[in-house]
Amino acid sequence: MKTNLAWTCGTLANTVAAFQVTKPRHVVSQSKRLILLHASVPTQTATTINIDDSAQRDVFSMEDWARNSGIQTSEGFALNTQDGYDWSVVTTQDLPAGSPVLFAPSHVVLSSSAAEDEFGGNLEACESALAEYADKTDRLPLFRLMVKILAEYEQGTTSSYFPWLNSLPRWFSNGVAMTDACFECLPPYVSWLSRKERDTFSEFLSALRAGYAPLTDQTINDNDLVRWAYNIALTRHNVVVVGKEKRIAPMADMFNHGTFPNVEITYDGDGNCIVTTTENVPAGSPLTVSLGDPTNPSPLFATYGFLSYDASSMFCKAIHLQDEMEELGYDFRDLLFSTETGEMTPKVWDLFLYNLLRVNNENDLAQKFLKACRSNDEETKESYHEQYFAYTLEALREHVNGILSEVDSLTIKANSYDLNTHPRVPFIVAHNNHVQSTFLKVKAQLDAFG
Repeated sequence: MKTNLAWTCGTLANTVAAFQVTKPRHVVSQSKRLILLHASVPTQTATTINIDDSAQRDVFSMEDWARNSGIQTSEGFALNTQDGYDWSVVTTQDLPAGSPVLFAPSHVVLSSSAAEDEFGGNLEACESALAEYADKTDRLPLFRLMVKILAEYEQGTTSSYFPWLNSLPRWFSNGVAMTDACFECLPPYVSWLSRKERDTFSEFLSALRAGYAPLTDQTINDNDLVRWAYNIALTRHNVVVVGKEKRIAPMADMFNHGTFPNVEITYDGDGNCIVTTTENVPAGSPLTVSLGDPTNPSPLFATYGFLSYDASSMFCKAIHLQDEMEELGYDFRDLLFSTETGEMTPKVWDLFLYNLLRVNNENDLAQKFLKACRSNDEETKESYHEQYFAYTLEALREHVNGILSEVDSLTIKANSYDLNTHPRVPFIVAHNNHVQSTFLKVKAQLDAFG
């Protein structure tokens, strides 16, 4: 998320004035309304949050707290759920582009820099330990948010954030929440991404225990609790300054991802969170933000734990060719299969041809083709593709058929697990089925070449 510092005092005042301070609406089916209302009544004697996977989210009390804390929403803003666990935001009224949707004052926003100031030197040893892990120094803001969430959790009902904490999800299906058995049932690319997410959490956990964080030993030694706080920080933050500042704005964290997002979250110079529409949004539409690249949904699966069925493409799963990708200067988002038609981006053909030339010790030809790819010499590239088309086609067929066979085996293995001990199996199977559907379309495209 980018920071918007262009709001002047006058503009901000007008923005705040545009909101209707009315009780937020809920869109829940009538048959479930009484169940949800009954389940969401807060327990007056509770001193901590119940983080069990099956614990009900008390979103209703959070809304009252948000309103009393100065969070304002537009007329028509409504929270939607079908089961009381998964929530989203919809609008019940037409919203023109540029309309204010939500305003959260800075004093309710959780900020990594504010957490750094609050805890001071207590985090230095932890952060030094975390910095020892490669590429983790840019995650210090996330670590600080995680510690802040744990510190508020420890305060129980005396925390000013208790209603917000009690409204948060308990169940996660991302890489952090997966087991080794889960990874073994996923295709290589998404399994690699998911393992990276869990490994990062493990490094956070080790760093937390290596220092003098302002937390009780009971909290620090509770793996499930720390994992929950980490997942909250990971899946609900906004990047304000890359590597330096991350924030979570209660209520603004209720927006789900959309391949075609229609709202944007920004922060003004005073740290207030402002959400506005980026296009005309008709009544009845979900209000969504962008959580990542929609052309490559696998990182979204690994980090956030959801399937983006409306994504138009996915990575070609050539995880075994990462060295060749790096040499070509290609990224995962360049090497895509269309989920709708099975068509391939031209750089997929480049990658497989370059690998063929290298594997067959055609080093001179490989270097010339590499140079053409790096310099965008389309004429030279085309001549190579014409000459070696049949070989590249066969290599692609072998790759696609291999992935299809592998996914079938992985799905069979996943379905053999006991759901009581492996509750994320249906989610993994759904992912594998999505991959299979796309690769069958790619296979049809390749078969059409004869």
